[in-house]
Amino acid sequence: MNINTSKEHLLIYEALASSVRIKIIQLLAQQSMNVSELAEAAELSSAIMTKHVKKLEKAGLIRTDLIPGKAGLQKLCVLNIDRIEIKFPTKNHIREFQQIDVSIGHYTDFHVEPTCGLATTKKFIGELDEPRYFLDSERVNANILWFGKGYIEYKVPNFLHTSNCPEDLEISMELSSEAPEFNKNWPSDISFYLNNVFLGIWTSPGDFGDYKGKFTPAWWPSEINQYGILKSLRITANGTYLDGNKISEVTIDKVGIREKQWTFRIAVEKDAEHVGGVTLFGSGFGNYNQDIIFRLYYSNDKEKVESERKEMSVVE
Repeated sequence: MNINTSKEHLLIYEALASSVRIKIIQLLAQQSMNVSELAEAAELSSAIMTKHVKKLEKAGLIRTDLIPGKAGLQKLCVLNIDRIEIKFPTKNHIREFQQIDVSIGHYTDFHVEPTCGLATTKKFIGELDEPRYFLDSERVNANILWFGKGYIEYKVPNFLHTSNCPEDLEISMELSSEAPEFNKNWPSDISFYLNNVFLGIWTSPGDFGDYKGKFTPAWWPSEINQYGILKSLRITANGTYLDGNKISEVTIDKVGIREKQWTFRIAVEKDAEHVGGVTLFGSGFGNYNQDIIFRLYYSNDKEKVESERKEMSVVE
């Protein structure tokens, strides 16, 4: 969730301004619970807990799903987001960028091992757990794919002009582990590469299927994964970061950022500590209606561009 300091997001700030409601969020991050279970865990009455839950629900931080219970339907409280980014006002400084959206099925190379498969928003493509269907002509329409180990690779065009100076590259995508059916406790070490340069690893905590993804189609089977976590890689002049946390010393000048096309690889290595697969969610699946987004920020600083050119000529 992205918010700013305007009044329209005041409900969110008010919802977070309570130690009890922070406790509720921490509890729901572990597992979905009903009001009675939350009240017991927080040592509060159900009436007071209901007021706190309504506050969080009104702010969009949690939601309540009706599920079958022992005495009819019961309300299950579910955490609705996994992060909040706050954009503070700036002093009339607008960063320029170019953005490229790459569809999940537009990969250019792969090597995958079961469990594996891919699907459009309307149907599965071919047979499940059969890697040959990753070559099916319909794969370009895929909106979701998954595999137990191996890699998937994308070619990305770079439209940066020679007069522009690249500052940092942000890559965002929704992904999770890949377990048989689903399992929220199924860690997987997912590696990222740009132009064959290893950027770092994210350990996905699990493969999530406890509730229907916000955009996951109605026909999608309930017994398999439903949504992932939105992750943001940022390659800067100071290193590579994942959701703001530094994961490697790889800087933007080390990844061939001026190449006319980039190669981006997502992999689960066979010798990783946690070989738990990966699921990539694109538009029409999961909780974020997006594909893989590449956003290259740049400046038009003539001195920087000239300095860069001189450095390149020295290398040549």
